[in-house]
Amino acid sequence: MKLCFLVEENYRHDGMPVEVIRRLHSWGHHVDVLRPGGSLHRMTEVVSAGSHDAWVLKTVSGGPGLTLLEAAAAAGMTTVNDARAIRGVRDKALAAAIGRSRGLPMPTTYAAAKPELLADIPESEYPLVVKPAHGSSGRAVHLLAAPDRLPALVPVLRGEGLLIAQPYVPNAGVDIKVYCVGDDFYATERRSPLHPDRPHRELRVPLSREVAALAAQVGAVYGLDLYGLDVLLGPDGPVVVDVNDFPSFRQVPDAASRVASAVLALAAGERPTPATAAVTTAPVPVAVGDTL
Repeated sequence: MKLCFLVEENYRHDGMPVEVIRRLHSWGHHVDVLRPGGSLHRMTEVVSAGSHDAWVLKTVSGGPGLTLLEAAAAAGMTTVNDARAIRGVRDKALAAAIGRSRGLPMPTTYAAAKPELLADIPESEYPLVVKPAHGSSGRAVHLLAAPDRLPALVPVLRGEGLLIAQPYVPNAGVDIKVYCVGDDFYATERRSPLHPDRPHRELRVPLSREVAALAAQVGAVYGLDLYGLDVLLGPDGPVVVDVNDFPSFRQVPDAASRVASAVLALAAGERPTPATAAVTTAPVPVAVGDTL
């Protein structure tokens, strides 16, 4: 197969996707690599020049790579993930609106174009988790204990673009990260960015039927094939707090081969059917009509 990977500068030396590209080469496939943030692109020609079997995106949120992927999709090319699905998770405000409207257990989410506007959130919603709507890798995530702490945080948040704020979900200080690769789900446990003082190494953990069913539901709701989700085990059950297209797949055994195989299957038009999708669980109650 002939594939085109869109790789942002941040990931040019990263194991994901560098090892995936090497594995595909070793299997005899041709892989071109475009660096959206480091090259001038003639948009009217770039998506048709290579006649690739599929385009694969591994770029930062808010970077130019998604535009190229969407251009390839508009020209009728196969994309991994589906280009129509990616923007719906990279914009965390949009992701929350989509997820809650489709019944996913996600926190009430407020969006603010300026940090000062967060002052209008009712005190009853505190403590709040505040982060950029287009952030990634746990960057610029803040725990706001009370309204009187907001003025000190405003200068830090200014310049971050659209912000989201969600009521804090009480938890043990660790996130469950679930990765979906082809037909399989893998779970890891890692320290929450809100609790950096807690010693906790990222490690593989067993995946419960409830969280597996939730992970399958997330893929169906957003239309993703290769993805990850962050889950908190709150007092009322698991809560989804983030969804990522093409994540790091850390701790996934033989990740490069598994991801490479999944890319080839998707490029060939084969859609994964995770066995865990058949697992059912009682839905977590979700309020209707929350303000975004």
